[in-house]
Order: sequence, then structure tokens, then C-alpha cells
Amino acid sequence: LTFSEGNATLKVSNLGFLHYALVTVGTPGHTFMVALDTGSDLFWLPCQCDGCTPPPSSAASAPASFYIPSLSSTSQSVPCNSDFCGLRKECSTTSSCPYKMVYVSADTSSSGFLVEDVLYLSTEDTHPQFLKAQIMFGCGEVQTGSFLDAAAPNGLFGLGVDMISVPSILAQKGLTSNSFSMCFGRDGIGRISFGDQGSSDQEETPLDINQKHPTYAITITGIVVGNNLMDLEVSTIFDTGTSFTYLADPAYTYITDGFHNQVQANRHAADSRIPFEYCYDLSSSEARIQTPSISLRTAGGSLFPAIDPGQVISIQVLRASDSAVLLS
Repeated sequence: LTFSEGNATLKVSNLGFLHYALVTVGTPGHTFMVALDTGSDLFWLPCQCDGCTPPPSSAASAPASFYIPSLSSTSQSVPCNSDFCGLRKECSTTSSCPYKMVYVSADTSSSGFLVEDVLYLSTEDTHPQFLKAQIMFGCGEVQTGSFLDAAAPNGLFGLGVDMISVPSILAQKGLTSNSFSMCFGRDGIGRISFGDQGSSDQEETPLDINQKHPTYAITITGIVVGNNLMDLEVSTIFDTGTSFTYLADPAYTYITDGFHNQVQANRHAADSRIPFEYCYDLSSSEARIQTPSISLRTAGGSLFPAIDPGQVISIQVLRASDSAVLLS
């Protein structure tokens, strides 16, 4: 299954460098371009509110769309006694269930109340069939931080492990298996598919899901920079809602030192406006610089190359402050 508007995804640079897809909800259907985020669980849309979406003068080139529950004949509020209500202690049994999602980006959050409505989906065969799935999502009344700059102006589609995520709900309803896939091409165009089981010839590695804080985590057992291999063991989180890759030491130092030693270019002087430590100057006659390959070896032995995104301006790797690693 995929969205009724199609399985295409697109990276939009001026909207936080995130990957977006078109989703349709409600009766009659209303379509939103939402950011796809494997690092969080809740799907939310902005409700009609003041100051909860980017202003017209921001990088968001189009005005935000709003989900208005009263205009959808299939919209229902989610009560506080629902199994999906994580903040039931903060409301009475007769009121709608509130939600608040706090994100890694500085001072970035979304809060409001939960609703239940239909999501329009389609099969992906030669003769696609359309269906509606009753799902839970957030009606966002207050957004802060990055959501007021440009990121996810029309909502965010959480794809995490928890029971309230759309992949989990579709599996609970028996519509798909409890899996999904996303592919991102070098040109920023990709696809998303719910219930995808993968192919027998693809690389794979086990998921390390922490039940207390469930995320899509894997174990990296080695890093290859050029022809040099470093053995290590570190837990890694896949987060499509984060634009850059964050590494903690010793992985960060190994990659940056190995990369820098193999780059035949002058390192750019430190600049407080640039968040990266390793940037390189190009001469007027150069379109790009030659860089060493980087690959990650995962538990099970599979090797995943880091694909060159195009013209190299800087190493888009930031130093993390603890032992966690995040891959975007």
C-alpha cells in the first residue's frame, strides 16, 4: 500500500532539507504535503490557528494548509481513556486527548489534541485499488522552533515504532504487515511503500529496538574510509527527520581525520557561520574535489556505502555530544 496521491517522495531544500509526500485525509478529502519522519511516532497536521505555521515571508514558498475537524464528516475526537492517549493524566475522561511532541531540534515541538479520521491509500499493482483507513493523528494547535521557520509547514508524518504511528495502525488493522520501505534517490526523488517485505538479494542488518525508548536502531561494527577500516561497535538511529549525520567519538574523529588526510584540497578557514569543522576551498577551475569513499559495516557483515550527494561543499557530519550516533 501507499498514499492515494502516489508513492513519490521529494526532498525539498528550502523546507528543512526533509523528504515530503502528499497525503489525503478527511471527508471530503483534503491533501497535505507532509514531512516523513522515522525518528518520531505521531502523524500531525496544523489545525486552524494563529502563529502555528511559518509566516508568508519565511522560506516556505506556499501558505500552510489547515486540517479543520468540523469540516470533515468522518472526524472524531480521541477520548482520554483511549489506549492511544499518552497524556491521559492531563485531562478529564470527557475531554479530547491532548498531545505534545518535543523534537531534537532546538525548542521545536508540536502540541494540540488527537483526532481520528480516514487516510486515503492505494494498492501498488497494475490495477490499483483505493481504500480508506481509520487512523489517529494530531490536530496541531501550537508549533514552535523549526516548524515556525520552514520545516514541515503542512505537518509531519511520524513513521516510528510506537503503536500510534501509521505503519503500526495499518498493521493492527490487518491492512499490511508491520513494515514499510523508503528509498531516496540522489536527485532527491524517492518512494514510500507500506507492508513492503523487501527482496531476497538486498543487504540487511538486525534492528536493535529498545522497548523503553523504541527507535529504528542498528549496530555499526566498522567504518571504512578509503581503504582504511576501523573496527568499533556503536548503536545508530535512522532518522529521516534530521538533515545531517551526527557522529560521536571515536567514530567522528576517525572519519574526519581519515577523510581530511585523503582530500587533495585546502581546508577552509574556520567560520562561525558554518556549523561544519571540515570545509574545503575550490578553485575557479574546479567543479568538485576528489573525496575518499565512506562505508559503514553493520551487524551481520553487510556494507552500506555513503553515497556522494553531488557537489561537495563540506563534509555534512557534525560532532555529537554523547555516545549515540544518528544517521539521516
